[in-house]
Amino acid sequence: MERDAMSVASGLPLTFADSDKSPLSIRAKALVFVDARSQRLRAQAEALAASSQPLLIVGATGTGKELLARYIHRQSERSGLFVAVSCAALSPQWGEAELFGHVGGAHVGAASSRAGWFGSANGGTLYLDEVADLPRALQGKLLAALETREVYRVGARQALPVDVRLVAASSIDLARAVAAGTFDERLYAYLCDGLLAFPALCERAGDILPLAEYFLGIHAQRLGLSIAGISAQAQALLKAHGWPGNTRELENVMHFALLLAGNEEIRPEHLQLPGQG
Repeated sequence: MERDAMSVASGLPLTFADSDKSPLSIRAKALVFVDARSQRLRAQAEALAASSQPLLIVGATGTGKELLARYIHRQSERSGLFVAVSCAALSPQWGEAELFGHVGGAHVGAASSRAGWFGSANGGTLYLDEVADLPRALQGKLLAALETREVYRVGARQALPVDVRLVAASSIDLARAVAAGTFDERLYAYLCDGLLAFPALCERAGDILPLAEYFLGIHAQRLGLSIAGISAQAQALLKAHGWPGNTRELENVMHFALLLAGNEEIRPEHLQLPGQG
């Protein structure tokens, strides 16, 4: 069930709506803004939401970058769709056509015109996950589309105007990618004007238990189990763990703990955390 802005502000989980369709393998399925650092992040996101400025969300895999991007889209009240694209999944050969569209007959197998991801997001938000994986040749064309607000479909002679708000995300240091020559310096500078740094879960200690309780609840409901809660000792272990896999790891731990505990209270031995005695 998707939460509205008031629910998020009150500390309840922000989740994906069942109707949301995405080509991404979603790593973080819930996000809360309980910890002070999370609250600052939410305030930054809300302040930037209403503008059309491109944004760059940087953070480790599994923190919830796509969830934050969807929240920004909803707060922006843009009328178009939220379109999520994994840059790693773009075809090396036809990536330009996938991103910007093509006219009929532009290449073999292209019998009809396609709007591409930019066209699909017209009036809405285009989310590019792991933007560093965007082929180098397309990075300059992406920048041109953002600056001119126009796209050239493959095979077309005239540009088409587009109204797309870009939110890009990266789990790697793009400054190092620029230094290595694998990421366009001008595109990086353009995106950094709207930079949002997403702290890892271990840096948002106040979010750990609310998320753990949420995941415990949804999996208990799905499995038809009662919720006996999390013992104080188990809570202490959850807060002390480093969570290298971030929110996705926390969900997996709570799901497995529930399978071990059944209808009993979650205790330390149910968590199966690395290094646990």
